[in-house]
Amino acid sequence: MSMLEEIAVPDVAAASTEIVQSKKPVSRFRLVVSRLRSTPRFWVGFVGLALISLWAIFGLVPNAWNHTDLDVYNMGVSPSALHWFGTSDIGEDIYAQTVVGLRKSLIIGLLVGPLAAIIAGIVGAIAGYLGGWWDKAIVWFVDLLLVLPSLFLFILIGSAFKGLSWVALIFLLAGFGWMIMARVIRAQTKSLRERDFIKAARFMGVDTWTIIRRHVLPNVSSLLIIDATLGVGAAILSESTLSFFGFGIQAPDVSLGTLLSAGQGAAATRPWLFVFPAAALVFAVLSASLVGDALRDAVDPTSGVNRD
Repeated sequence: MSMLEEIAVPDVAAASTEIVQSKKPVSRFRLVVSRLRSTPRFWVGFVGLALISLWAIFGLVPNAWNHTDLDVYNMGVSPSALHWFGTSDIGEDIYAQTVVGLRKSLIIGLLVGPLAAIIAGIVGAIAGYLGGWWDKAIVWFVDLLLVLPSLFLFILIGSAFKGLSWVALIFLLAGFGWMIMARVIRAQTKSLRERDFIKAARFMGVDTWTIIRRHVLPNVSSLLIIDATLGVGAAILSESTLSFFGFGIQAPDVSLGTLLSAGQGAAATRPWLFVFPAAALVFAVLSASLVGDALRDAVDPTSGVNRD
């Protein structure tokens, strides 16, 4: 046997096959999670939202006062060991009221965001998939809602009912917060209905709603998740704005908007009445916005190039 025959020649084809097989395809979910883990503002927003949510849930546990208690011996006092955020003119504990108001605002935001996204997904998918006069009627209705001044409608409704309960606010804010995303879902559905797997489902006799539920909505779910996340901060801000002007939640119920409205007149002389609820509102909205912004960039990296 010659020297050349003794040299082991590597099997290039087998090695290439092993390399290809060792590299498993990365799913879209894992890719999005990987991008989120490497995005600093996602962690800032996520930790901030988690902390403020825990505070809203358990913040009253170490406090000796309830939001309805009145300390007639300490009315209008500044922050102290007895009242951590001070008291109002009638002796209400501002710390307890801020925690309860934050809890109410977070509940509204966390319900309005997903509810509006669900409405947008269903309406947009139906319009895009069915087409024809269904599409024209839905688009006309969406355009009509888009041109209506929703803030003024809320003010008129709030004036007619002398304020709105937090349950009514959830449905009103969600009912006027889905139109833009519905148009996006409609456009995506129009392209999806021409895909082979949709055509195959129609050929097999699958009914329309099943196709929308099993094939269309899962393929646009990333857009809906982003919309729901970004909608949380927007809903909190909208609720606070309406309550601030007296057209949303009203006393004796408490939200961040009602606390800001009550403390605005004393923002210069007794700043604790205004500063602490305002700080809670800014922190909650900013945290939710950072999470939604990072999630949008993780799903669509071209939407935020070189922003970190």
